[in-house]
Amino acid sequence: MRFDTLIAIALVFVPFSLTSIGGGSAIVAGIQHEAVTVHGWVSSREFLDLFAVSRAAPGPGMMLATVIGWRVAGWLGAAIATLALFVPSSMLCYAVFKLTNNHRQKRWHRAMREGLAPVGIGLIIAGIISLFRLSHGGPSAIAIIGLAAAIFLWMPRFPVLGVLVLGGLVAALTATGF
Repeated sequence: MRFDTLIAIALVFVPFSLTSIGGGSAIVAGIQHEAVTVHGWVSSREFLDLFAVSRAAPGPGMMLATVIGWRVAGWLGAAIATLALFVPSSMLCYAVFKLTNNHRQKRWHRAMREGLAPVGIGLIIAGIISLFRLSHGGPSAIAIIGLAAAIFLWMPRFPVLGVLVLGGLVAALTATGF
């Protein structure tokens, strides 16, 4: 394992840590671009597989950084990717909270919170589009996405596991030609 690879892992994940407005899902598109296109650490298919494993595993939803770091540089790469993704944003959030907590009732604080919400939503949508493109999703994938969105819109308390099962059934039926 080369030292420059470990530095590259840190240099990829630290900026994403500091720009993950909207949560970890907001940076999936950027991570995919860096890991697949820029550095060639993983193929598109491997990225999708690592994404699925990271989402299915217990723990934070953005364990994607950990599994990419592990794939690229073993356990040390996993540790560096994890720390690079979680430590800077945690320190920044703590500092911002300490500096602005006394100003929560002020107009500028509310404007800042409300102004960042669309940015987070846009970044999350970019991540979804990136994963959709990688998976070569077609009409059946669009139907599954639409069905899941409709269920959550009309029945917000519907169990997530139920939506996953329904989506899997629809995918299985369309794959078998039903």
